[in-house]
Amino acid sequence: MDWENWITVDEFFLVSFPALHPELQILLFLLFLFIYFVTFMGNVLIILVTTADSALHSPMYFFLRNLFFLEISFNMVIVPKMLSTLLPKNTTISFVGFATQMYFFFFFGAAECCLLATMAYDHYVAICNPLRYPVIMDQQACVQLAAASWFSGFPVATVQTSWIFSFPFCGPNKVNHFFCDSPPVIALVCADTSLFELEALTATILFILFPFLLILGSYVRILSTIFRMPSAEGKQKAFSTCSSNLVVVSLFYSTAILTYFRPRSNTSPETKKLLSLFYTVVTPMLNPIIYSLRNSEVKAALHRTLQKALGAQKL
Repeated sequence: MDWENWITVDEFFLVSFPALHPELQILLFLLFLFIYFVTFMGNVLIILVTTADSALHSPMYFFLRNLFFLEISFNMVIVPKMLSTLLPKNTTISFVGFATQMYFFFFFGAAECCLLATMAYDHYVAICNPLRYPVIMDQQACVQLAAASWFSGFPVATVQTSWIFSFPFCGPNKVNHFFCDSPPVIALVCADTSLFELEALTATILFILFPFLLILGSYVRILSTIFRMPSAEGKQKAFSTCSSNLVVVSLFYSTAILTYFRPRSNTSPETKKLLSLFYTVVTPMLNPIIYSLRNSEVKAALHRTLQKALGAQKL
């Protein structure tokens, strides 16, 4: 392609769900706005309850608070702009805004993958090596593991975003997605992207597949240990400790792996959008529900917090 045909792109158009009737898009806007509100309130509530209740000041809930804070941040990066694309004549996003959203999408996505692996390791130590658990998972180790999970998002976000936006764009500038993900953006690039795509595949393996395999290995060991426990009560308590995290991991990784590891020819853009909705919108909403319904300690803490709040109101 001739250099004369390249243009400078200063804004993009996000094409979220163009095939839907405008009235259906308004209904989707209201639905996703409700989900966004529930997600924010649910995650904030669990953070406040587990922080205020001294009985939940353990490594597991320390990582859980990190996860919920990360989910709030991840949701705030994706959903507000997605909501605006469902409104008439509001699908544009500036070049800087586009790059910023992509950067934080990579950052929070990689951090969540690593944090879920860290939580699986915490459960592995708690169930498979309970006597040494207080020594292995002391406060310093927990802070270091959480910091490492958060920091893991920096290299992948910095390399991927800076590399993508060093390419020339020649138009059209319509991105067939509801947020700034790399595959639909690469389709707009007027240059050879084979080296970048190799790097992106490597990053996907390191930050999605590798943590998933670590989680899978941890839970194989955990389940093996649980089945060998002599008492039914011990089995039930151990399984309830890790079942919530296992459900969350299954929801998050199943859709992420289907999105980024399926061949392009086998996945339509609309299918990718639907899969992306699960790990960007649906899973963050379900996480506080899953952890509160399947965890007796969280339910008890919610009950105690509610009683204190009602008692304070009476006074």
